[in-house]
Amino acid sequence: MIKSMTGYGAAKGTAAGLSVTIELKSVNNRYLDVSVKLPRGLLSAEDALKSAVGRHTTRGKVDMFVTVDASESDDMEVRVNEPLLRGYIEALWSVSEKFALSDDMTLMSVCRLPEVLSVSRREVDGDELSAGLVEIAERALGEYDAMREREGARLRDDVLARIECIEGLTAAVEERAPETVAEYRARLEQKLREVLADHTADEARILTECAIFADRVAVDEETVRLRSHLAQLRVLVNGESPVGRKMDFLIQELNREANTIGSKCQSADVARIVVDLKSEIEKIREQIQNVE
Repeated sequence: MIKSMTGYGAAKGTAAGLSVTIELKSVNNRYLDVSVKLPRGLLSAEDALKSAVGRHTTRGKVDMFVTVDASESDDMEVRVNEPLLRGYIEALWSVSEKFALSDDMTLMSVCRLPEVLSVSRREVDGDELSAGLVEIAERALGEYDAMREREGARLRDDVLARIECIEGLTAAVEERAPETVAEYRARLEQKLREVLADHTADEARILTECAIFADRVAVDEETVRLRSHLAQLRVLVNGESPVGRKMDFLIQELNREANTIGSKCQSADVARIVVDLKSEIEKIREQIQNVE
């Protein structure tokens, strides 16, 4: 099943004691371009997260956002400076005895003394952190892939419908082409007879030249190649990703054949068919710009 390059996924979990949320979104791009936005303390996991994205997609502009919910994390650590606290208490007892002051020390009062308590982030193991973040990212990427597959299914159905339409238009060109060639040959023969009316000319030569020039407006080869490209496009759109670049190449070839038919056509009816043909090819081109 082909996949769209547009998608979104999110997951939440715990990595090395940190409560983490990972979101990612993508849009179409010629190549794979991954951007990971991480808090400063988690920068060591950037390469691992980019590698995880690379295992799921080969094209697209992917933005990943990693946020830490401090209110749910257990990475904060409160430390007691015991030597300093002991010094405070001994100094206060000394003051109490020396100046006959009452001892009103309490737990809260001594904890408020400068630098007795300090808050810091717990040291996090880099490998454990990376592994945890990648696990959360994989769940987000699973949701992301599911969305891309759903969008890919819609793209597939639309492209297949347009392929059928183009095949119908190609059949119309093939049906009208012999008449166009015959009409062109008749007009050319008539013109030659008028130009050479006052001159001696070989009848067989006139007919041969008319046949040669008339053959140049035949589009049999172009319609055969057109059908071949459509058959290949149908195989690709029913296959597995990534096929976006191959499909893009086939669209260029379809356009080339349609343009050649348009330049050769000597009929207003065929010209109108070619306009519709090119319109459908352009609609497919727009759709496959979003195919991985």
